[in-house]
Amino acid sequence: MRFSVASPDTAIAPALRAKIDQKTKPLGALGALERLALQIGLVQQTLTPDLGDPTLLVFAGDHGAAKAGVSAYPQDVTWQMVENFLAGGAAINVFARHNGLCLQVVDCGVAHDFGARAGLIDAKVAPGTQNYIERPAMSAGERDAALAKGAEIAHRLADAGCKVLGFGEMGIGNTAAASLITHCLTGTPLAECIGRGTGLDDAGLLRKRELLARALARIPACAQRPADGDAARHALDVLAEFGGFEIVTMAGAMLAGAERGMLLLSDGFIVGAALLAAARIAPEVRDYAVFCHRSAEPGHLAQLHDLQGEALLDLGLRLGEGTGAALAWPLVRGAAAFLNEMASFAAAGVDEKL
Repeated sequence: MRFSVASPDTAIAPALRAKIDQKTKPLGALGALERLALQIGLVQQTLTPDLGDPTLLVFAGDHGAAKAGVSAYPQDVTWQMVENFLAGGAAINVFARHNGLCLQVVDCGVAHDFGARAGLIDAKVAPGTQNYIERPAMSAGERDAALAKGAEIAHRLADAGCKVLGFGEMGIGNTAAASLITHCLTGTPLAECIGRGTGLDDAGLLRKRELLARALARIPACAQRPADGDAARHALDVLAEFGGFEIVTMAGAMLAGAERGMLLLSDGFIVGAALLAAARIAPEVRDYAVFCHRSAEPGHLAQLHDLQGEALLDLGLRLGEGTGAALAWPLVRGAAAFLNEMASFAAAGVDEKL
């Protein structure tokens, strides 16, 4: 697929900064919220942003490498957790409900047949990826199909009036895939990209490191810095070799969401891997991304550094599901609200400093 993502026009930036600075507060007193308000105004190209109809998508997919032991949980937990999402019982359901976010689950490649269900989007490419320790996780055709399905979802939501798209995920073994993607795209040493995921003990962590090193040895070219102008092709190759269908579908939705001028709420480590790949395909996508929290997974720090992202929250979260995005949503809403509703010095009759 080809994506056409343009950076927001900065012509409106001086007016946005002036409006922020004229609010009844000392300059810069709202800290990160001021930067966020500026970003929201730039993305929407307005001095009065509207965050109506926000939607949080949880992308789910299975990984062939999970059966090799890269996770502390069996693969069946993926479909079982999707059922939990659909029943409204997971952490992300609680946080989305209490923060006014519409939640939908996307089956990108779960090894289970859910049938037609309320709140479930069928975007299945295949019932899980191949074991990337032995062979590519997916074919180029499957990768492109996942990108296209993600783009279709984002366009459909944009057509329905959605202006904010939040990202979460579910897939046993997907921290391992995200570790490989992060290493290959950022050059961060592999060991620094690998964490305990769903709670591996020391022996399990050692096994995870050994398995991922074997996967990387199968195709060492993926870890080599691409030639100038080849970053997009390199990212696409890495996604096919090591990605999950949920990661690739997210990347497609991010790229199409940015094309449509949507604000993108990025969650933690696995969502960050999708954003890394999307930013290699179209660097401008970074301008639309809000980095909602810093994950406890060590590789997320490498992602944030590479993407020059400042996280709104640092709560030690490592659950995934989009929980960090949902918890940060009130801050995003607050940034738009103060820009729209807070009085200026002139309107309030308050003297500015001498």
